[in-house]
Amino acid sequence: MSFATVLIANRGEIACRVIRTAHRLGYRTVAVFSAHDAGAPHVQQADAAVAVPGYLDIAALLDAARRSGADAVHPGYGFLSERADFAEACAAAGLVFIGPPADAIRAMGDKARAKRRMLDAGVPCAPGYLGEAQDFDTLRAEAVRLGLPLLVKATAGGGGRGMRLVRVMSELDEALAGARREAETAFGDGTLMLERLIDDGRHIEVQVFADTHGTVVHLGERDCSAQRRRQKVIEEAPSPAVTPAMREALGRDAVAAARAVGYVGAGTVEFIVDAEGHHHFLEMNTRLQVEHPVTECVTGLDLVEWQLRVAAGEPLPPYALQMQGHAIEARLYAEDPAQDWRPQTGRVLHWRPATAGIRIDHGLAEGAEVTPHYDPMVAKLIAHGRDRPDAIRRLRRALADAPLLGLTTNAGFLRDLLAHPDFTAGDMTTARLDAWADDDAPILQPVPSPEDLWRVAAAVLGGDQRALDLHLQCADAQRTLRVPADGVNVLAFADHRLTVDIDGVQRHFHAVRDGDALHLAHDGRVYVFRERSAWPGRDERPDPAHVRSPVAGTLVALKVAVGDPVVAGQPLACVEAMKMEMWLPAGAAGTVAAVHRQPRTAVAAGDLLIELDIQA
Repeated sequence: MSFATVLIANRGEIACRVIRTAHRLGYRTVAVFSAHDAGAPHVQQADAAVAVPGYLDIAALLDAARRSGADAVHPGYGFLSERADFAEACAAAGLVFIGPPADAIRAMGDKARAKRRMLDAGVPCAPGYLGEAQDFDTLRAEAVRLGLPLLVKATAGGGGRGMRLVRVMSELDEALAGARREAETAFGDGTLMLERLIDDGRHIEVQVFADTHGTVVHLGERDCSAQRRRQKVIEEAPSPAVTPAMREALGRDAVAAARAVGYVGAGTVEFIVDAEGHHHFLEMNTRLQVEHPVTECVTGLDLVEWQLRVAAGEPLPPYALQMQGHAIEARLYAEDPAQDWRPQTGRVLHWRPATAGIRIDHGLAEGAEVTPHYDPMVAKLIAHGRDRPDAIRRLRRALADAPLLGLTTNAGFLRDLLAHPDFTAGDMTTARLDAWADDDAPILQPVPSPEDLWRVAAAVLGGDQRALDLHLQCADAQRTLRVPADGVNVLAFADHRLTVDIDGVQRHFHAVRDGDALHLAHDGRVYVFRERSAWPGRDERPDPAHVRSPVAGTLVALKVAVGDPVVAGQPLACVEAMKMEMWLPAGAAGTVAAVHRQPRTAVAAGDLLIELDIQA
């Protein structure tokens, strides 16, 4: 099973991550790229690169391997990483698949069948419906039998796709339809299962590794309880809630799960832990996880290296679990937490994350576009400290020191979350962030730009002008300031570094002047100041008669037709971007006058989707 050249069938930060280790071990690498990221860093870092129509095109990927001379394929995570047919196609083409056998992927890829196998293996599972009948009448009846709250889950795929939480029965039908629609789009399979929700549980997962010589080990647990809408936000190792006895039990069951399917390579067994400390099997991800760096930090191991060695037929080295210190990973998402986690797109104006003592995995470059075509996660920041408070402090500093300018991210929210009493006490559960969103908690509210920043913006945007009133806008706030700004002196502004004297104290900022806008980073947040127009355009004013797409993405559902009456707040259409669905409501009561887009079509931000005749 020897190989010399590895094609990475993926993109972004995981492709860069695999390339880094592969090169260290002496392997040649091949990148693939679509029309949306031809100039991305992973393309530049590989030894060769091949264009493909998309990352889900198996035939094109195999052809890229043939043309580039690759004899092995690393799938990364997402895309085809958990597709048994891809693993089989690689083997049939004479390529080494750097992952588990197709049979193991297939066994764990169908979550319903996987749970049945886990029950047979003695691994505890939460109650649920795993049946073949998929009509909505059967699913409704099973939901009543199980009781609420429950999760509707796609049996295929992962990453939170095709999953809906149901707390009241009136939400069930839309949850079933939405989960099926999303699963069919993401995985080509709309089969669903139901699972009784363990409310306020903790998401604890165990990293397992197996070789072809019969050895299966676990490398400790990760706590991934900080989630929004079943998407992980922060992960850490070890878990602040896991005792040595729990770790032993979790590890035992994770190894049993891997053995039950003849597993080989890196895998993650996910559990939900209830308030009494009892764990229940959720699923097994038959691939490397996004959060694998925290395990690497506390164990000192390179998991991609282990993947490559196992794929080459080498046995795992003798290993006894030892976890040193504490590691925390924060996922940097292109999204706005203050707008219901709405995905963001745009051009990267500044990204220079050379932060001492912090690991940053990313696939970004200045000038690149963050598009709606892929996951909103754009980078991961990982801190390793001697203990948990040390790791938290290091990570908060890194989030402030490595800002991304050009589009909105969740960096400021991450800094606030790391300092929140619930997080510092180790009390996060899978429901906490969603509960905060439902309660409009202060941590999810927009943060006004600090007073000093208005003065700095006036000093920069006002330039050499004298005795002038400058009308500035930042988000929804507007201010009029006199220039030159009192008490503020710009000392230097070059190469995205702004030095300002504010009332006798020198301050340094990451900043970019982009046209008439000043992007200014402060405490992990980026504030955009620009001169306010005296004549706002028509499109800047709310218009309930025109329903427009808030982001670039895909129109996945349309609830109305021409002539239909609607009431204010009624859901009209659904746009999906970056793995998130956004329902667009009617701004006022009226009648549908025109429909300009049909489901399964691409839309740009601001595209007109529906016109309404508003009632007088």
